[in-house]
Amino acid sequence: MSPYSLTRTLPVDATEAALRADVLGGLTRHPKTLPPKWFYDARGSELFEEITRLPEYYPTRAEREILQTRAEEIAAASGARTVIELGSGSSEKTRHLLEVLPELHSYVPVDVSESALTGAAESLLAEHPGLSVHALIADFTTGLVLPGTPGPRLVVFLGGTIGNLLPEERAAFLRSVRALLSPGDALLLGTDLVKEEGTLVAAYDDAAGVTAAFNKNVLSVVNRELGADFPLDGFDHRAVWNPRERWIEMRLRARRALSVKIRELDLVVPFEAGEELRTEVSAKFRQEDVREELAAAGMRLAQWWTDSAGRFALSLATAV
Repeated sequence: MSPYSLTRTLPVDATEAALRADVLGGLTRHPKTLPPKWFYDARGSELFEEITRLPEYYPTRAEREILQTRAEEIAAASGARTVIELGSGSSEKTRHLLEVLPELHSYVPVDVSESALTGAAESLLAEHPGLSVHALIADFTTGLVLPGTPGPRLVVFLGGTIGNLLPEERAAFLRSVRALLSPGDALLLGTDLVKEEGTLVAAYDDAAGVTAAFNKNVLSVVNRELGADFPLDGFDHRAVWNPRERWIEMRLRARRALSVKIRELDLVVPFEAGEELRTEVSAKFRQEDVREELAAAGMRLAQWWTDSAGRFALSLATAV
């Protein structure tokens, strides 16, 4: 049997259909919104990698610190023989775990990008010749059917990505993860923590303007894929802390009154001067928030690790 297999659970045209639906729904409501997943074409992914190296952007470094210093504790607590990573991308951070799991048999990366999955699998199999990799081209927010792999299984969701989901979306997502867990399985969840407003805002509005370019890239994606005519110089990047919701909002503010045509949707979208389009929320958590949301989904917070500065957390949860 080949050590690498790939299963497509999304239709080939699923990405295009989802983009059309998100743009049509998001730009015809008030206030206007677009989901953050559309940042990440090839250019957007390059910009995000640059963001992770900026002095203001602490989450990637903080999470990597936890993985580097606590990987053996996480491995011992989970005892995993299978690691399932949701939104796996390059699988770079997960390597810290894969290297220290003594009984590891299978790795199941889940992503919408076939090229990212294949590239990561080739690299991992070169490093771990005995590993079985079964990649899934899938949208982890719409429910998963996992391949048969030996337990215990550890579901991994890193990067603080759960903060990009709205509360009702987070609740649905955590319930779907709970449905995947058998006795002995666990969830390893990355969450960015509540902290001083200035630190949070700076992380999403860096002095070099990289995050501004990343934010505007969503307009470039819609222009290219749907024949829109968004003028990138017609919008300003904004990052705003919402203390009531405890999240950062990334927005694009129209510099002047605009009328944007989206040819493939036969749609004209008006913007008033100063009107804002929300492109991302990034929720920040306290330990009690994580505990409560896990409990509501039928899971128990079993372990909690933070970086040395207490900026970011990894939590291990088991089914109740």
